[in-house]
Amino acid sequence: MNNRLWLSALIAILLPLGGYQSAAQELNRSVLPIPEPKLTPITELDARNAKAPPRFEVKAPEGAPNVLIVLIDDMGFGQSSAFGGPIHMPTVERLAKGGLKYNKFHTTALCSPTRAALLSGRNHHVGNMGSITEAATAFPGQTGKRPNSVALLAEMLRLNGYSTAAFGKSHETAAWEVSPSGPTDRWPTRSGFDKFYGFIGGEANQWSPGIYEDMTRLELPADPKYHLMTDLANQAIKWIGFQKSLTPNKPFFTYFAPGATHAPHHVPQEWIAKYKGKFDQGWDKLREETLARQIKLGVVPAGTKLAPKPEAIKNWDQLSVDEKTLFTRQMEIFAGFGEYADHEIGRVVQAIEDLGQLDNTLIFYVVGDNGASAEGTMNGLFNESTYFNGVPESVAEILKRLDDLGGPNSYGHYAAGWAVAGDTPFTWTKQIAGSYGGTRNGLVAHWPNRIKAKGELRSQWHHVIDIAPTILEAAGLPEPKSVNGTPQTPIEGVSMVYTFADAKAKDRHKTQYFEIFGNRGIYHDGWLAHTVHRAAWEFKPRRPLLEDVWELYHVDDDFSSANDLAMKNSEKLKELQVLFLKEAVKYQVLPIDDRSLERTNATLAGRPDLMAGRTSLTVYEGMSGMSENVFINTKNRSHTITADVQIPEGGANGVILAQAGRFGGFSLYLKDGKPTYAYNFLGLKTDKVASTSVVPAGKATIRFEFTYDGGGIGKGGTGTMFVNGEKAAEGRIERTQAMIFSADEGADVGVDGETPVSDDYEEGDNRFTGRIHKVTIEIGELKLGAADHHKIHKATVARKAAE
Repeated sequence: MNNRLWLSALIAILLPLGGYQSAAQELNRSVLPIPEPKLTPITELDARNAKAPPRFEVKAPEGAPNVLIVLIDDMGFGQSSAFGGPIHMPTVERLAKGGLKYNKFHTTALCSPTRAALLSGRNHHVGNMGSITEAATAFPGQTGKRPNSVALLAEMLRLNGYSTAAFGKSHETAAWEVSPSGPTDRWPTRSGFDKFYGFIGGEANQWSPGIYEDMTRLELPADPKYHLMTDLANQAIKWIGFQKSLTPNKPFFTYFAPGATHAPHHVPQEWIAKYKGKFDQGWDKLREETLARQIKLGVVPAGTKLAPKPEAIKNWDQLSVDEKTLFTRQMEIFAGFGEYADHEIGRVVQAIEDLGQLDNTLIFYVVGDNGASAEGTMNGLFNESTYFNGVPESVAEILKRLDDLGGPNSYGHYAAGWAVAGDTPFTWTKQIAGSYGGTRNGLVAHWPNRIKAKGELRSQWHHVIDIAPTILEAAGLPEPKSVNGTPQTPIEGVSMVYTFADAKAKDRHKTQYFEIFGNRGIYHDGWLAHTVHRAAWEFKPRRPLLEDVWELYHVDDDFSSANDLAMKNSEKLKELQVLFLKEAVKYQVLPIDDRSLERTNATLAGRPDLMAGRTSLTVYEGMSGMSENVFINTKNRSHTITADVQIPEGGANGVILAQAGRFGGFSLYLKDGKPTYAYNFLGLKTDKVASTSVVPAGKATIRFEFTYDGGGIGKGGTGTMFVNGEKAAEGRIERTQAMIFSADEGADVGVDGETPVSDDYEEGDNRFTGRIHKVTIEIGELKLGAADHHKIHKATVARKAAE
């Protein structure tokens, strides 16, 4: 026997019999990743004489569409022109004319919960996103950490042959996990997205955002014309182009959630100018005008009445001239922001069309992740951080800076009256779960290859959890039973595909609970029951949970929830209250947690805190973008900052350590070689402690000591600068921020990223020119009285609401 025959015979003898499967077996898409088929072992020694098995490759089903989800932030049902609102949004209108409008689509009433539900197809409490991660607790449903059993749609699509990318806002990562230390399991690129470009958190400065690309913090170009909305559109267009250039037959999934139109309301002046004078009639008249347009468009039934506005919202004709001047400007800015955002989204849609892909792209344009936001208080805000810190802004004070509103020197929000008008024809706003003012949002679906109806209305009742199963069905994909080795919680949404070709199809989403911060409700088969536990502008619940007053509406006949039937039909109300509790148990909504003060304290709330028990933190050059959730808290106490640096010959300049920026924060830096500490109190006043002597070349230790006055929160203190152990300067810091520096800017070592704390250096050009060995922050004991706890409670409610 020759060697070849001998080896072949030996291999055949050694092979087990009947234990191998064919390479051509059918793909099992119910288990992800899809298992590779087992191959029959090859017995041929020489590759020249052997036939290679088919290459295993996971591809999306034939004809599976590209998918684009657009999610606007904080826009109410009555704001987009496509749904009768005053804000011109031609992209929404264009897609609606070529597809379908849904006028009974619902969200959760708050951003993070809506996003968690949208991207998973499960209710927000099932994904442990009962509120926002910054207010997470130890209770199931509220931990802020999505379980592995709730895989996201992006991961399902990626493992089925899609390219996936997310652009914009990501507010679903646990706040204490947003650092290079992770864990990174719940970051976008570990949750199913191949690509992420955007910000992680509740909001971003549109002019100077803190941007991540995948998991890397970026430094943005020093471009005076930069705006996040345009940047996000550019990035999305570029990524989609790459996909269709290199892999034209591979479908993409793009999640475009820009953060617009959440506060801060930032937009170029030319877009604001489009709305000059268009809101002089005020919010009461605007509600009437909007309802009339809605009825004319058919998105609201004829005969619909305006639901009463909340008692706290003043009548427009009772406002002063100054109030009207300020408030109309605020709404002009918001409207310009909305149109500008839609314009940039239109560029993304146009890019898809230019690639020849629009007909086979399923687009869902969700016009708001909740109702319009009333978190701007009754007067609106010039600097949102003032609200978080319990420092009121008067109309007169804001008017002095009226021309700055909307620009890079502001961080504004509009007055609550505009939010109520923006949620026309309903009563309530964002946060008020159960009320359609908080949860009813416009939706447009566009997919020419499958949706043949053009410009039609769909009135089936649907919820944000229905988007994911709709996309799976449209792509011809089964719901996975297991993802990455973890059995999956079944998807709780209902596919909407049945509505595409049948306007009269009967509803399939029959029951849906709502709950945010104790505001709660239940929809079932044409009826809605809900209770307002606390309005967005209220700092404490109206009454204990068991004493809440419930309302009842037959929404099949009463579109706007204008006719409360609770007194007339108490049995129906009781039936729905019982159903709410049943659903609440099923979806781990209980216990309902309306606490505020306790949830500010990570230990009491039961969530992780990287700084728990620590009295010092040492940081190093290059560490940047550290949010307040992962940085040591220096507020309301004495503290010391000690920097060990190397000064080159000729001296050094630039920032050693900074936290936050233009709208409040502190910075330790060298100016003309001289050490300076600046404390910026809410952008209103900056106190500086500066040495008159240059730090000599060589190794140096620069230490700043802050001795807190005490006597409550937000007080001042004395700052003292030391260089190499010698006192170099001393001065007063008159007031400090008690609660928060910034909702979007973090702490940086060796640079002051995003906006500058001090006017002594430029934005984007303040990097330390020496070398930083280390910086150590040491904090003293925090002492608070009962009155301080009350102030913290009020500020915390405000912060949680806005985030």
